[in-house]
Amino acid sequence: MRQIVLDTETTGLEPSEGHRIIEIGCVEIVNRRLTGNRLHEYLQPDREIDPRAIEVHGISNEFLLDKPRFGDVVDRFLEFVDGAELVIHNAPFDVGFINHELALAAARVRRVEDICGILDTLVLARRMHPGSRNSLDALCKRYQVDASGRVLHGAVLDAGLLADVYLAMTGGQVALGLEQEGPELENPVVQVRAVRRAGALRVIEPNAAERAAHDELVALLDKSSGGSCHWRRLDI
Repeated sequence: MRQIVLDTETTGLEPSEGHRIIEIGCVEIVNRRLTGNRLHEYLQPDREIDPRAIEVHGISNEFLLDKPRFGDVVDRFLEFVDGAELVIHNAPFDVGFINHELALAAARVRRVEDICGILDTLVLARRMHPGSRNSLDALCKRYQVDASGRVLHGAVLDAGLLADVYLAMTGGQVALGLEQEGPELENPVVQVRAVRRAGALRVIEPNAAERAAHDELVALLDKSSGGSCHWRRLDI
């Protein structure tokens, strides 16, 4: 199961208005573990950046003057993402820009969806936390991912934060702190304390709509984890 967490920064909001990608960041996850393998590029867009966009990411026109164009790195980008599932927050935005750049570069692939799966973490977050704020900053706070260094948006920085958020969202706690080496952990002792309650526990059965929503979420988690979601296999 190979996934690429991806983020972009752009000159503006709409590729249809001629806006371009100026930074792309990719972080690799294999079998739900960060590999340390990354792809990061700043790009010369051949146009001015909107002032409002500069306020968001802090990338100036002058900084990009000597940077490569998307067409210069497109083959390396396609090789890096080929066959992976792209994990993106608000995927239509980034995918739209990537496909726009692929078309301008006359790349061998014109739609990134043709070589990659797409998982939108914004859609996933809205299903898991309906009615809540589901921006990347809000999710970092909810899942206790340290985003203190995120003064401005940045593609590779945000991709790294999203990778941590995604793993927390879809897997919960993945380590119990027992992976340290040392004789003191050769025979760890687990203490279990029974909690007694007065009276029988009240059981509230889900209604049809709640069960359908649960089944949909579990199916999405199963897909995201490469078919390893054990909840889907429980006979309840």
